Amino acid sequence: MLQPATKVAVQDNKSRDLILGLIFDAMGYLSFTIPILGEFEDVIWAPVSAILMVIMYKGPSGKIMGAFDFVEEILPFTDIIPSFTLMWFYKYVIKKQD
Repeated sequence: MLQPATKVAVQDNKSRDLILGLIFDAMGYLSFTIPILGEFEDVIWAPVSAILMVIMYKGPSGKIMGAFDFVEEILPFTDIIPSFTLMWFYKYVIKKQD
């Protein structure tokens, strides 16, 4: 059983990861604001986004999602997928049930 201080730390990480994930997903959506130029922004954002995913979510699932996020960000017109939010949902909702 988790100690009270540990529960608070997990809750802090959960909130922090959700807020950061929403911010990072919003940054990925920015390429839609400038029709042609926005896709070139993805060339810079794709590797940065993948690295952030691996840093935020340690372990094999973070690495797999980092690779998925890179591909999703680099491909044109796929920025609509909220990769960070999906990973947060997997880690804190689906995996927690296991």
